[in-house]
Amino acid sequence: MSVVKLEECRERLRTELDNVVDFWLKYSHDNVHGGFFTCIGKDGKVYDELKYVWLQGRQVWMYCRLYRTMDRFHKPEILEAAKAGGAFLRKFARVPGTSSGQWKCAFCLTRDGKAVKIQRTIFSECFYIMAMDELSRVTGDEDMQLEAEEMMKQLIYWVQKDSSGLGRPQLPGDIPINSMAVPMMLLCLVQQLVEGRGQEVVQKYRELGNWCVQQILQHIQRNGTAILENVSPEGSELPGCLGRLQNPGHALEAGWFLLQFSAESGDEELQRTAIDKFVELPYQYGWDKEHGGLFYFLDVDGHCPTQLEWSMKLWWPHCEALIAILMAYSQTKRPELLERFSQVYEYTFSHFPDAKSGEWFGYLTQEGRVALDLKGGPFKGKNIIELDNCQDARAAEKILSPAQGPQMSIFNYQLDN
Repeated sequence: MSVVKLEECRERLRTELDNVVDFWLKYSHDNVHGGFFTCIGKDGKVYDELKYVWLQGRQVWMYCRLYRTMDRFHKPEILEAAKAGGAFLRKFARVPGTSSGQWKCAFCLTRDGKAVKIQRTIFSECFYIMAMDELSRVTGDEDMQLEAEEMMKQLIYWVQKDSSGLGRPQLPGDIPINSMAVPMMLLCLVQQLVEGRGQEVVQKYRELGNWCVQQILQHIQRNGTAILENVSPEGSELPGCLGRLQNPGHALEAGWFLLQFSAESGDEELQRTAIDKFVELPYQYGWDKEHGGLFYFLDVDGHCPTQLEWSMKLWWPHCEALIAILMAYSQTKRPELLERFSQVYEYTFSHFPDAKSGEWFGYLTQEGRVALDLKGGPFKGKNIIELDNCQDARAAEKILSPAQGPQMSIFNYQLDN
């Protein structure tokens, strides 16, 4: 892959980013009740007024990150949109939990902010934390930062000590599991909260970061030949479909979180493990040799996964792959990684972007045809590609674009996780 081709990729990513931001600025803002519409059709029309908290948080985070890190988005309208979204979240997203003194975040709200549904997971809270922390950075509001850290403290308690506050009933046949999405998302939050905050904050979350890494590494199974989505709390393979499940997108996402952590800690062994087991391996078993693209789910023993959408090609695993592979290349300069990046890039940009109406389609059939033509829904929001944090085009020779390491982010930001 030549430097010229890399520069072409960079310019394409820059153009896509501008177009996607324009799409959501134009169609998603609710100027009556605040917050953002997330159920948006292919042509920008709102087809459902329900507001999903994952996506409210992600959009606030992305507006703030763009405003804070990229000169061309340092505009009053970006900041005001982020502040309006943050105000909506703070006013309506938090609801009393099942345990005294604890708060949950709703999963879904009405247009005017009434709670519709609460999930028995931690993920609405995760995106609330990301939004508040990033918004505090652009506004200087220390109360928002404190709010993010207080919610983080509650998540840690739920995950490590007592999950009853999540509201999930303890059933006799419901075995405990280590789902990779949980430590992976907590590691993402650690990296968010410590960024640029100084050694006191770094020390505060160091132990949690190390714990998350070890929990993620437990998912390397079958003598290092497979990454499994669910394992026992002790790190053993689970029986049945649950234990055999593979999610290539999650594994790749975990890969670049681990690469970021290894770069910050100087852990070369972790870097090698991240690349070999969480980048190369899921790319190899997840890539559809017949039609191209990454499968959504797989069964490690080759059985048909029970997830009905298992064979579909979704936008976010491809975004995670682009980040993970490019980050791995930036740290090692292994040429085969650049070739893998090229393969994922060509598939992604020939299938997902909608040249006519803007933004990206998110859900394709196995053959690569558009299955759902919506641009936003309960899980898909602003599809942002941010690979553009340096002004010098010569940086393309170093790593495709200006992006370096963790500053490069393709933000679906899924963890559908």
